[in-house]
Amino acid sequence: MKLPAYAAVPVAAALLASFTGAAGTPAARAAGAGALPGVDMEATVKAAQIDPRRSDDELTPGAKAGVLLVERALSDRNLLDAKWVDGYFGTTTVAAFAKFQKSLGFTGLAANGLPGKASLTRLGADRFRVTHLIGPGARVSAGGFVIDTRTRGMLAEAKRLLGRGLVLLQGSYNPGGDPTSAGTHDGGGVVDISVEGMNSATRTAVVRALRRVGFAAWLRSPDQADWPWHIHAAAINDTDLSSQAQHQIGDYYLGLNGLAGRGPDDGPKVTIRTWEEYQRG
Repeated sequence: MKLPAYAAVPVAAALLASFTGAAGTPAARAAGAGALPGVDMEATVKAAQIDPRRSDDELTPGAKAGVLLVERALSDRNLLDAKWVDGYFGTTTVAAFAKFQKSLGFTGLAANGLPGKASLTRLGADRFRVTHLIGPGARVSAGGFVIDTRTRGMLAEAKRLLGRGLVLLQGSYNPGGDPTSAGTHDGGGVVDISVEGMNSATRTAVVRALRRVGFAAWLRSPDQADWPWHIHAAAINDTDLSSQAQHQIGDYYLGLNGLAGRGPDDGPKVTIRTWEEYQRG
């Protein structure tokens, strides 16, 4: 049916608006969202693990812009004093983010102060968009222990690199477990691995492979505490990490051994990367 001449103009205008992004159209909303600044979740979560462990004011590379956006949003909600809006995701910012998570009704690991996907997206509504999204995935069983799917993928790749299997001694999400673990296994991303039957070279090779795929990993000996020989591994940037495991990963980036005494790292040296950075090559 041919439209009357007087109808052609508004119809054409409506069609043009849908493509050019007139206010209120899907195209406009998409354009508006794209115009928002981005917060790199990977870099921001990394900063939240490393910055609280620093004794200086050095910023985590690549994180400053995103952390500033997060801190401004927290400050505008009266959760963070303006003097702490500095691009440094230290203990004060971690505590403020945990308060925000609790204000959303989150509890437990979902309110651990690490910017999780849901809480970071909620904080950024109409302020910033979240890029490089990461998450631990679902909880699954592995070797009789509970871990998350992200950790399972990391372990599978380490096994592939080694050409051998790995036996777990302790998994994740294990509050009230081995007291010598000091709470590091309370959340996700953390496992203990048996070294039974391994010689010194093999132990080192296992730690190196775990580090390559994104774990902060160390060989633990009975000389350090009341525990058997084993390898302790914590997955960098697992957003379900307990606060104790977060501290271990921060110390790993700072060249330390992840123990309470904060001694020098005694493991093999590798380029430190997250699981996502490893996958991108």
